Amino acid sequence: MDESKPFWEQSESRRLEFKEAWPKGDQIARTVVAFANGAGGKIVFGVKNKPREIIGIADDELFALEEQVANHIFDRCTPTIIPEIYIQNVEGNPLLVVEIFSGFQKPYFLKNKGKRKGTYVRIGSVNRLASEETLVSLERDKRKISYDEVVVYEFTAEQLNLKRFIADYTARSGKPLSEEKLQNMGLFVPERGTLFPTHAAILLSEAPARKRFFPYAKIECARFKGTETKIFLDQATIAEPVYAVIEPCMAFIKRNIALGSRIGEIYREDRWEYPLEAVREAVINAVIHRDYAIQGSDIKVAIFDDMLEITSPGPLPDNLPPDALGTGRSEIRNRILAPIFKEMKLIEAWGTGIRKMQSETAKYPEIDLVLQEIGHAFQVRFIKKEALSTIDETHVTPQDEPHVTPQVLQLLSVLKGAEDRDTLQRALGLKARKNFRLLYLVPALDAGLIEMTIPDKPRSSKQKYRLTEQGKLILKKLRYST
Repeated sequence: MDESKPFWEQSESRRLEFKEAWPKGDQIARTVVAFANGAGGKIVFGVKNKPREIIGIADDELFALEEQVANHIFDRCTPTIIPEIYIQNVEGNPLLVVEIFSGFQKPYFLKNKGKRKGTYVRIGSVNRLASEETLVSLERDKRKISYDEVVVYEFTAEQLNLKRFIADYTARSGKPLSEEKLQNMGLFVPERGTLFPTHAAILLSEAPARKRFFPYAKIECARFKGTETKIFLDQATIAEPVYAVIEPCMAFIKRNIALGSRIGEIYREDRWEYPLEAVREAVINAVIHRDYAIQGSDIKVAIFDDMLEITSPGPLPDNLPPDALGTGRSEIRNRILAPIFKEMKLIEAWGTGIRKMQSETAKYPEIDLVLQEIGHAFQVRFIKKEALSTIDETHVTPQDEPHVTPQVLQLLSVLKGAEDRDTLQRALGLKARKNFRLLYLVPALDAGLIEMTIPDKPRSSKQKYRLTEQGKLILKKLRYST
């Protein structure tokens, strides 16, 4: 999505939805609560999406539609959501724009469904019913608690190995760490005379605690042959305490990109194939800003002949729109880890990471820097400009969709047209309905790879499932297993 374009020229996304006219059922209410639970967004009436066509709203219908929207939101959504509704004239056609802002009373949900069955979130351009984990996350958002602040009661401070972190922190910062200091940093919380670790402490620790709680807190690195993911030339899994993954990752990258020479005004200088300082900054940002609450996805670094790509689980923070990137504005997702990274000199200053990527990449006129949300992840691409014209649908990678598990890929492969649940289970040779739902159906729906034929009635006996355009693309271009 290109945020520099006016909204009517953009694609539907996490923050934008088009409607040709008023739809049936709770579609608008679901989108409204999904926007309020996330980054906010706009619903634009009077635009046909596929194919894109601005058709407008008749003048004599505009104010009635505006009143219908306001009443619908008030009657069906809770807590109260106050939209901004206005008319935008485009190419002589009046459009009705309903703007929803990220809310402070999350979770928002449909009144008639209740919190557990009526809370929706936005994943890409699709509204999805929130899982139990997502509901917990939304409750944390309301209380302004970051995921790395959550206390873990399965371990005590004595059972957690932080010796390596303490030694490295002291060496890099010049500041010794006492038990009191560790508590002040938010790594341990005293309760009933016992110290318990937070998620941040576990992420900084040595195995096995980190591997047990955060098996996907790692970086998967790959060098592929050509421009697709069919053949690996080199790969590595970097599973260290989160502050310690940067250098091994950079070593892998340097091992797999070219170091050439060029003649400057006076001297001959060595020059990497990609702007290494910008790449390093992208890796650091991927680690410190990733959403560690997302299970089943890791950070991925993919190197192709025509680009270098870094993808981190979790979209941009809700209060940081894409057009604010590079302005110096900073939103910290992990409030305990971020100051630690700064003390260890992994971060220079708040809000300078994107600017540094941009300035370092500017020294490479042959490289384009692309920053984008992909599904439920954030991606940085360093693309050779000579290849820009060919990087489109031919460049689908595992990082474009972080939730493609082997089970999901199996489901995609047996889905022909529109099929009901029983047919799909038989095709997969599965008998347990619960396993099919948890391991196959729900992940595929959440990833936006399949969709319901009757989305207004998810429990309908006539419900069937079919591939989305993204699902078709993944199936066509990708054969990937985690």
